[in-house]
Formats: sequence, structure tokens, C-alpha cells
Amino acid sequence: MRRPLVLIAVVGLLALWIPGPASAARAGAAAAPSCPAADRIDTTLKNGARWQMCWDIDRNTGAVLSDVIYTPNRGAPTRVLKSASLAEVHVPYDSGQPRFYDVSAIGFGDLEQGTLTPLSAKDCPDGRLRDFRDTPVLCVEEQPRPFAYKSAVEKGVLHGTDLVVFSVSEIGWYDYITEWRFSDDGSITPRSGATGSLSPFQFSDASSGWPTGVGSTRFSENHSHNIFWRLDFDVDGQSKNTVEQYDYLGSGTAARTTKRTVFSRETAADLAPTRFWRVVNPATENSDGHAKSWEIDNHQSDQYRGPHETEEFTHHDMYFTQYRECERLAYGNTAPDCATSVDKYTGDEKLTDPVAWVSVDFHHVPRDED
Repeated sequence: MRRPLVLIAVVGLLALWIPGPASAARAGAAAAPSCPAADRIDTTLKNGARWQMCWDIDRNTGAVLSDVIYTPNRGAPTRVLKSASLAEVHVPYDSGQPRFYDVSAIGFGDLEQGTLTPLSAKDCPDGRLRDFRDTPVLCVEEQPRPFAYKSAVEKGVLHGTDLVVFSVSEIGWYDYITEWRFSDDGSITPRSGATGSLSPFQFSDASSGWPTGVGSTRFSENHSHNIFWRLDFDVDGQSKNTVEQYDYLGSGTAARTTKRTVFSRETAADLAPTRFWRVVNPATENSDGHAKSWEIDNHQSDQYRGPHETEEFTHHDMYFTQYRECERLAYGNTAPDCATSVDKYTGDEKLTDPVAWVSVDFHHVPRDED
């Protein structure tokens, strides 16, 4: 079960998107990733696009990608993200209990405790395994993506490719696959796959469960997987980045109008039909003369809302906060002199170095085939 988030680079539960290659003359300088070569991912895809980044493992969040740089074919490099990672996986059960916090309370990246799963060559048949503390835990490979484009005027291939980076974490009954897809068109799609075994929580009726197995005496409990992603944007540098929200008004009318809202200060926001956000650097342009930006497209969430008293952080789909080093997790943040959850990070600071916190929620109703 997966919910993608696509970050669409305009220079991918989310998507990012680019409207034309960045020109060498207009593109801002994008430094190479700051990490040693052993901690670096550097892949040129089949169409000539290049992705560069650093990677590391954090005990709580698992794989952390940083200094993410995209270079289109025959274009100049653009720094996109300072860092990207999980920020929480909240798993509340429909009966009200239990309620798990898999990232902050258990952790996706602990080799000693067995939550970070070693990978084998069978897990990564067409790619390269990367080691953390002499253990293979990350797969890096190029995979085909269907139907990149087809034009009757400009002859071209139907298929594109993605750079795919994934790790696996064993949390209770689940083996989570945390995957990042970096496409040749500049889009970024983080995904979380909840695989493994069904939990043993059972009920005698269908009030909060679904019958599994022979007959209707065993009910597996319904529950949610609320995935929070932390995306620290640095579109062509950390200064002068701004956040915009776009809405298209006119339900029941022939004409529609575009409404652009600029978030000049920290804010929370929610999903709505046709709504999207973009993080833009108005000081840099691509070769078409448009400001470079990445659009956040998040339309596949079940939008979980928990109790106000204990789970206020679940009451919005998006948070945009000014960067602070100590704000690392969406919930259960224990850094000294720092707020404990993302709803409390959102104060009234001016937004010049934005961090996006994106919630992609999935309600899991178990089935026999699970």
C-alpha cells in the first residue's frame, strides 16, 4: 500500500516539476554535494539528466538525503533541497487504541535494534547497494517510468527513467519501504510502502475491523498510516525562497480564475480541489525566463484528523516553517529548547528559508489478500 507525494520541479504519498532547462547564464551556482565521495549518490540518467546528493542514516528517520542537486540534459545544475527525510509515521487504530509513533518512539534507522533492515542483491537486482556501518541498507538504481511523452511533431521515446533510492525498516508487524524517485524531468516522488504482516489486533465484530481468514470470527482492526515528510527547500540557495499557494475558483461557472496567495510568514494549510503550492526563488530564472520553483502536488491523502487534546499536529495537511536546526520531527521532537511537534513550530516568523512538512495519510482496511 503506497501513497505518493509528488514534487514537481518548475526550474514529486507530493511531486516537483521544471518548465524548461536551466540555462548556464541564468542558473544560480549550485555547489557539488558537500559530503565525501563514499557518502554521495551521483547518477546520470539515460536522457542525460543528472541527480547528485548525499545520504546518511538517522536513528529516528532512517535514510536522510541532503544537498540534492538536479541538472537537466544540456542544462546547468540547480540545488533543490538542503535535506529530505521522513518526519513521523503515526499509526492510530480505529478503536482508539493503540496509537503508535513509529519514527519518534521506535526509529527507522537503528541497526542494533533491528529496525533498519539489511538488503541483499536480490532486493537491488539492477542497482548498487550502499553500506552503512559495513551493512548494505540502501539500494540505488535506475528504473524505467512509463509514458514520459509522445509527440507527433517531435519524434521521441515513450518512456523515461527514475533514479530510485530506497531502504527498508522493520517496525512491529510492518516492513516499511521508504522510497525516493528522482525523475529525469526533475520531479521527486517520495513514497512509503507498508508491507509485511497484518497486526494481531482482533475484534469480535465489524465495528472497527474487517473479517480476515476463513469465516467471520477473526476481525483485523482498521488503522491509519499517517506519513509526515520533512522537505528543507533551498531552490538555488537558501535565501529568497518563498512559498505560494494556488487556487482555481469558479465551481459551476464557465470561467475560472487563478488566485495566488503568498505565504510571507509561517503557516499551516490544507488540501482542496485543484490547490497546489510551490516553493520559488524569484531571483533565479530558467532558460524560458521563468523563476525556478518546485510545485508540491499532494492529492492522495485520506486526511486523518486526531483528537485536539493529543494530536493537534494531525489537523493540517501542510506546514511551512522557517528553518530551525532543532526542528527535526513532526511529533515527539526532543531537541533542547525546541518545540515538540510541527503544529507548535508554526509561529509568526518571516518565511525566507522554508521547510515544508507534508502529511500523506492512508486508512488501511485489512482484506483477506493482505
